[in-house]
Amino acid sequence: MCELPAAWRRLGGEGTGVGTVIAERDGFRLEAAEAAAGERPYGGRLTVRTDLAWEVLQARFETVTDQGMRALDLRRDGALWSVDGTRRPDLDGCVDVCASCTPLTVTLPVRRLGLRRGEARDVAMAWVEVPGLTVRKVLRRCTRLEPAGGRECYEISDAALGTVTVTVDREGVPVDIEGLYARAA
Repeated sequence: MCELPAAWRRLGGEGTGVGTVIAERDGFRLEAAEAAAGERPYGGRLTVRTDLAWEVLQARFETVTDQGMRALDLRRDGALWSVDGTRRPDLDGCVDVCASCTPLTVTLPVRRLGLRRGEARDVAMAWVEVPGLTVRKVLRRCTRLEPAGGRECYEISDAALGTVTVTVDREGVPVDIEGLYARAA
């Protein structure tokens, strides 16, 4: 999918990240990492695996903080979710995962929904806060907007991000997320 990893810089804070999407025989794999400085520095890494319809099958998050290394594994079996091997009925019905440490996970609903301009959809997602690795269900509204500057645009609205405009490249990978991230390369 992406020839080279995309790189982002965090706006309003100190941090950079990279991410890529890799096509596999039975789906797609998203790989991303971020280093954040500031009051509470951390390093984060994630791997998300989807099926061919871009529905999440599993995700692994790893962080390094002043408390050491931690990891979190999410798995979806149909509409049922587990976290670190424990059933999480509160996440049932989620199709996507989204992480506070990278814009790359916005690619999931962009690719899966295939929205037409002006069309909107609500999706349930498992929101992972990084570096704390807490998980909660969040309802996200995705609306495809008119293109701007030669790029496709979406409005994303949820309790985790608020309402932001996202521009994506031709692969559906975010170029920027208003007020949060901007593509560095």
